[in-house]
Amino acid sequence: MGDDGHDTDASHHGDDNHRPLDSDEDADSDASGVDTPDVSFVIPTRNEADYLRGTLASIAALDTSYSYETIVVDGNSTDGTRAVAREYGAIVLDEDDSSIAAARNLGADRAGGEWLVFTDADTELRADYLTKLLGYLEADGLAAASSRCRITGPRRAKVMEATINYVFPRLERPILPGFNCVVHHRAFDELGGFPDVPNEDTAFSRRLAGRYPTGYCPAVLVESSGRRIAEDGLTGTLWHYVTLDVERIRRTNRSEFTP
Repeated sequence: MGDDGHDTDASHHGDDNHRPLDSDEDADSDASGVDTPDVSFVIPTRNEADYLRGTLASIAALDTSYSYETIVVDGNSTDGTRAVAREYGAIVLDEDDSSIAAARNLGADRAGGEWLVFTDADTELRADYLTKLLGYLEADGLAAASSRCRITGPRRAKVMEATINYVFPRLERPILPGFNCVVHHRAFDELGGFPDVPNEDTAFSRRLAGRYPTGYCPAVLVESSGRRIAEDGLTGTLWHYVTLDVERIRRTNRSEFTP
């Protein structure tokens, strides 16, 4: 058992049809011999100054031997988001706030790491996050994984938390939430990144699981804000995501059958 009495037996999904994912040779340097990070954190933002500091502080406090960079992709913020990002030494990219998928893909395109970590501006990581989760990925030969989350805020946020922790990992093609997703850069590129559809993280992770083994590691914990639930209520939040998923399915089906 792990912290808070949760099982720490990690799960992963894979079959003989999944493609192998070998580590890059000479992954610690690029063609010019310049050192590159092992990991790139990608954080989409828009007017997130009140939350971003906590996220970046948790990344800066990681206890790990892996080298990493932090990329903040900002969608026309009018508060102090960009200043906070620069205060923590993050690379700041401009994005026209067209979509979260576009922001995440832009950050991934700029990223130099072998592994990409997608998180949100209101999510904080434990100090052992990177070491434990990458150790799990590399030991099991996985292309991507997520981990246990704790949703802060009102008690009703625990329903969403339980869904993420106990339902998403047990799906035939597990959902890796966009606020807590680690994926190998090569696998990400081969899939073409996040599709520009509602609930882009659902669409991406389910496509990814169809080609590569992915997993869920309950021994690693992140904490994310339940502010949407506090603002919209549980019913309103669930309805928001259901509506997005209906639109995701509609767009996906339309693209598959368009000549």
